[in-house]
Amino acid sequence: MLQDIRENSQGTIAKIIIGLLIVSLSIWGMDAIVGGFSGEPEVATVNGEDITEREFLRVVQMESQRRLSEMERPDPAMLNEDQIRKDVLDSLIQEQVLIQDASAQGLALNDADIDALITQMPQFQVDGQFSRDRFVASVRNLGMGVGEFREAMRKQYVVNQIRGGVMQSGLVADENAAQLLRIQNQTRNFRSVQIPASAVSDEVEVTDADIEAFYNENGEAFSQPEQVDATYITLSLGALAEKIEISQEDLKAYYEQRAGDLAREERRASHILIEDGADAEQTIASIKKRLDAGENFEDLAKEMSVDTVSAKEGGDLGYAGRGVYDEAFENALFALEEDKVSGPVRTSFGVHLIRLDDIRRSEVPPLAELEQQLRSELARELAQEEYAKVRSELADSAYAADDLAGPAKELGLEIREAKGVTKNGGQAPFDHAGLVRQLFSDDVLEGGYNTELIDVGDNVSVVARVGEYRKAQQLALEDVRDDIRRTLESRKTRELLGDRADAIIADLEKGETLEALGVGEWEQHEDQARNTQGAAPRVVQAAFSLACSVDGEPSYGTAMTQNGVVVIALDAVNEGSTEEGSGDLNQLRTFLASLEGQREYAAYQQFLRNSAEVSRP
Repeated sequence: MLQDIRENSQGTIAKIIIGLLIVSLSIWGMDAIVGGFSGEPEVATVNGEDITEREFLRVVQMESQRRLSEMERPDPAMLNEDQIRKDVLDSLIQEQVLIQDASAQGLALNDADIDALITQMPQFQVDGQFSRDRFVASVRNLGMGVGEFREAMRKQYVVNQIRGGVMQSGLVADENAAQLLRIQNQTRNFRSVQIPASAVSDEVEVTDADIEAFYNENGEAFSQPEQVDATYITLSLGALAEKIEISQEDLKAYYEQRAGDLAREERRASHILIEDGADAEQTIASIKKRLDAGENFEDLAKEMSVDTVSAKEGGDLGYAGRGVYDEAFENALFALEEDKVSGPVRTSFGVHLIRLDDIRRSEVPPLAELEQQLRSELARELAQEEYAKVRSELADSAYAADDLAGPAKELGLEIREAKGVTKNGGQAPFDHAGLVRQLFSDDVLEGGYNTELIDVGDNVSVVARVGEYRKAQQLALEDVRDDIRRTLESRKTRELLGDRADAIIADLEKGETLEALGVGEWEQHEDQARNTQGAAPRVVQAAFSLACSVDGEPSYGTAMTQNGVVVIALDAVNEGSTEEGSGDLNQLRTFLASLEGQREYAAYQQFLRNSAEVSRP
């Protein structure tokens, strides 16, 4: 395919297509290409209202960027574009249904309401004040115009109002919450005795016929996947930096340049934290009013802050440098002047009012103490330009070359080998899914081309090619005989242990004792909770899965462990207690009500979706 592109890009057909595009653009403009004269195209219609292609593509781009940002190693090749487009279209249809429902209920925001919301958003503020420049820049970074952003806010706000109303309507019966908490707080009295694997080891026998039968019945488990031996070139900023020599004069100049950064600045802050609920803005406004009236910040923190730890200290958080707090909190704190109080700052913890109490800066360490660190930093900084240049040259050279020898010699890079790379990857750098996908592509595997230059890490790039390809094949029986034997021995041991435990339980239920059975002695476990550390987790789980006998006799069960099997005798179930008004009970009620609200809102969404008329071109 790569070769086809190389040849056709210079061909007559390509030139004709480009010519037609130029003529179309010169006569009718861009609309002739992207939209014609029929208006903006739509991707779906919901109850007669269009979802435009432009809106759809913008959200697809935003969703793609979001998913990339969540990757440990962002790689566009890893994105499932078809799935993203499907997910985005489904979400836009659902959003449109909700917006129409909000409109039908008469929920709407006027321009003044939108302005008030925007000016209060902390991401658009500088030093606690709304900044139009920051607002416009932030909106443009989202790929939106100001008008589009305002309209999106208008829609989302009313949808959120309905969502909040439905979700907050979730109710749970008090007795249901109390009963669940009693079950959770339940404890149990039980006994246990372990039957070790050695107790049945003499009975375990695995024959060659057993091994061969298992091998034939489970052939797929012993297949060796298709593999390639690959050659590759790695280009890294670190390797280039190691070759750069830093003179003492350059190091001293860099040290003086960095002096300001090397003096660590720490800021002492106090804050008042309010839960981010429907009345948060009103509460913050009330606190600000009391501060302006002369009330003490420390007293208000003790009275109002939900951060109970710092509230006891008047909101004091102590000294901290950058990288400690939430990003929004940090930005607000380091933008403050001493003794000033910020505007409302939203984080995942709630809404803060922040006061800067003090600033302290450490002395710059001597050059001798930082020499190695600064030498490394400067070398990497100087290597950046060289890395970008060589990377571009390597990408072009490898694309045009029939092997890696030429690009490696031309750029002074080393060719390395990796053996046994499968579609699931291999040793670094073939633990990168994008590189592996390229390696097993038709162009590279069958066409004999080099891969594209792939960024497999931070300033590390790789180009590779296939050396030898091996088809998937089944491993020979002799190669896996020992593994199969161990598997069958383990399986038979567990079966025999299970049978032994069942036999012991049958005898115990007839009135026999462990002593008479020659098994061992019971280990007592009294008043054990679900999270007890007094027994193995599997034993505790099995004990809590047993039903208590109605006739007062023990209930028996088993739990398989790594060392054998444990026979369990459940003697008593101790009902958990609850106290009305306790923190645990209130927290559980809130949680259950939240779950119920989420279920109700999901059902509400589904009802609206099922009732809507949706068409897709």
